[in-house]
Amino acid sequence: MARPMKWRKVCCLPENNRFGPLDAPADTNNYVKMTVDEYETIRLIDLEGFTQEECAGKMNVARTTVQGIYIEARRKMAESLVNGKVLLIEGGEYRLCNGLGENCGRGCHRNRRGRGFSGQEG
Repeated sequence: MARPMKWRKVCCLPENNRFGPLDAPADTNNYVKMTVDEYETIRLIDLEGFTQEECAGKMNVARTTVQGIYIEARRKMAESLVNGKVLLIEGGEYRLCNGLGENCGRGCHRNRRGRGFSGQEG
């Protein structure tokens, strides 16, 4: 029997979900899609200064899961920068925290919640 999926806890959605060159064509071949949970690992590790272990605790997943998510997120950022592609942040296997629960505190930006994303809240 397959193991049930574990939702990744995300404290906030990005205020902007599209980044890239100003002169990029508006076609789907010129996009790199990053999930919200990939964005959260970049935010927590690179911006907030968390270790992978601390990030895993915040997101309620294993450190090895965070490591895989983080590696993929960094690859997508590099592809966007090096190849001049638009980076689009949307979707993923996540749930937004309520800002009051377990492990919320340092690094939680729940009040900065973005708009217009797919994914699960709760």
